[in-house]
Amino acid sequence: MLFNSLDFAIFLPVVFLLYWLCPKKNARLQNILLLVSSYFFYLYWDWRFLFLLIFSTLLDYFSGIQISQTDNQHSKKIWLWLSIGINLGFLGVFKYYNFFIDSLTNVLSGLKIVLNPWTLKVILPVGISFYTFHGLSYIIDIYKDRIKPEKNFIDYSLFVAFFPLLVAGPIERATHLLPQVKKRRLFNYTQAVDGLRQILWGLFKKIVIADQCAEYANLIFNNSENYTGSTLVLGAIFFSFQIYGDFSGYSDIALGTARLFGIELLRNFAFPYFSRDMAEFWRRWHISLSTWFRDYLYIPLGGSRGNTWQKIRNTLIIFLVSGFWHGANWTFIVWGLLNALFVMPSVIFGTNRNNLEIVAKGRQLPRIKESFSIAITFCLTVFAWIFFRANNVKHAVDYISEIFSRSFFTIPYFAGRSDAFLLVFIIAFFIGIEWIGREEKYALEKMGVNWNKKLRWTFYYSLIVLIFCFSGKEQNFIYFQF
Repeated sequence: MLFNSLDFAIFLPVVFLLYWLCPKKNARLQNILLLVSSYFFYLYWDWRFLFLLIFSTLLDYFSGIQISQTDNQHSKKIWLWLSIGINLGFLGVFKYYNFFIDSLTNVLSGLKIVLNPWTLKVILPVGISFYTFHGLSYIIDIYKDRIKPEKNFIDYSLFVAFFPLLVAGPIERATHLLPQVKKRRLFNYTQAVDGLRQILWGLFKKIVIADQCAEYANLIFNNSENYTGSTLVLGAIFFSFQIYGDFSGYSDIALGTARLFGIELLRNFAFPYFSRDMAEFWRRWHISLSTWFRDYLYIPLGGSRGNTWQKIRNTLIIFLVSGFWHGANWTFIVWGLLNALFVMPSVIFGTNRNNLEIVAKGRQLPRIKESFSIAITFCLTVFAWIFFRANNVKHAVDYISEIFSRSFFTIPYFAGRSDAFLLVFIIAFFIGIEWIGREEKYALEKMGVNWNKKLRWTFYYSLIVLIFCFSGKEQNFIYFQF
């Protein structure tokens, strides 16, 4: 069930009404209703995937209890690695088995060795990377004595399967979400209105920005051999706004939807395209994943402590793993490596935490140096996105080679170029709104709140009209494939 579908537009109000009609706002009934709704939401994709989700939930639930109840360190490790091994085993089989088999076949064929491997013809279970990481963080935190295991199976299951975050995050922590799940929730009008406002902005990002940029990005990337370097640059920029509007739009809808039920999810984006260096970009892009890798991989490896070689090693590992997490394709690994190289200077010279506050805080415009830094960071990000979007590494290399040819200095031309001018204007409007609201949790959080009522509703209705004007065929969210 897509957030931008008619099905969800019916599903959400029904669940919302039933939820708040629970007698005396009973937390147990609320959680049962949300869990049943979440499982229905998930089986709507493919009922077979639901059994894998439930199995993963049961595995981590019982493993957590066993780790907590035993005083034997050896037994604790057995339960820990049993849970980690099975979870990563499922993830590896469904997501990476064919990738490794195909890679091995290609290597052996180069050595004149013929291999006829057996490959899996299965669909990747939607959201498996996200709910697997929910479970892994829960088990590791119990093993490290950071939290106690949750004994209520309904509450734990809801922590894993809560439908706003189930298929594409944010990747929640038990320390943040479980306490909210366990307590009785009362309807908060201000919180609900704020949730609706964030849903509206998320739908605008997805339907008006991401889906429209996707049309031109797909046209240019899928026929890149026919276009000049200048046109290919436009294609990469369109994709950059497509993936940002798509994924941050999903996150906004997820967070806004959770607020309708009195639950606050972790923030996942903080205006990353206004970053002044790549380290800041990765503090602002897919925050829940970046912090997950920081806490459960980077810091255990030693983090930024130790000598220069250890810093380089740890940075390379975390970005390569991040690239591999995104998919079974060498393009994602190269994308991760590029980002590691872009971040490396700030890690080595200790400048990776220079820009912790949002740019131009308390000011209307950035300084010249800040503008230059934002532009450079954005260009590096767009360059890396080419590998993320390309079909394979050769495609990406050919794409970039044409960009750095003489055709870069030509006038861009592609089918529908005249229609794209309207999209460029809308993107500029979008950037302007994001810039004005950059000091908030999302762009519309405070925008219009203190305006004249007519002006405020004119602005909101304008966004709604744009959403309806550009809505058409339902488009999947990019991160569903991860």
